[in-house]
Amino acid sequence: MIRISNVRKAFGSVVVLKGIDLTIEKGELVCLIGASGSGKSTLLQCINGLEPIQGGEILVDGISVHDPKTDINKLRQKVGIVFQQYNAFPHLTALENVALAPRVVAKRSRKEARELARKHLEHVGLGDKSDNLPSQLSGGQQQRLAIARALAMEPSYMLFDEVTSALDPELVGEVLEAMRLLKSEGMTMVVVTHDINFARESADRVAFLHQGQVCEIGTAEEVIDNPQKEQTQKFLRREKRKPLEVVRSSVA
Repeated sequence: MIRISNVRKAFGSVVVLKGIDLTIEKGELVCLIGASGSGKSTLLQCINGLEPIQGGEILVDGISVHDPKTDINKLRQKVGIVFQQYNAFPHLTALENVALAPRVVAKRSRKEARELARKHLEHVGLGDKSDNLPSQLSGGQQQRLAIARALAMEPSYMLFDEVTSALDPELVGEVLEAMRLLKSEGMTMVVVTHDINFARESADRVAFLHQGQVCEIGTAEEVIDNPQKEQTQKFLRREKRKPLEVVRSSVA
């Protein structure tokens, strides 16, 4: 599991996380919702060790992410992360993009890495695009390429940071479907999203973050359909009033 205990994070004098407590069980899909600037994306980056913390502790399978003795590169192989931007290498094919990390980081042979890449491209519905450059793929296909690239390291956990926010509305569904497939296969996932419908339909639990704290957490029915806290109620009312294209372009 991932256990987050009293985690505090600041950028200079700006405190972004103010004592976050959260546990993600094996096989769970937990959606993080909340207004821009509430700390959702920062929390993901702290879980993956991309950002240092100023207090508290994050444990992944009992290993402290921010302990100086922890081999962070080895730990990151257990915790894949997919960002808003695709960040694919433009001069490499889809197959080469996915095979790169297994070959360079995990020290797989070239043959093994390419076989692994083919498997995960097939997994996200891109088996026929292995020889395409990223520029030859749609936005939805590029985001699925990013998911395949993260999966190629065979992680135990996947973190998704607003992966549909940069996509045209008609491309969002194919990415969400890939994420639903991972959930059906038992992948443990933490998903930052503004897509309230996805959170309602797919999440085991939903955590509403407000000003750097977990304000409310529970099932989708509890948090989205019957929120108890005034801040949660206000946020959800605002989200319902937003045009779809505004929701999809929001930045966490």
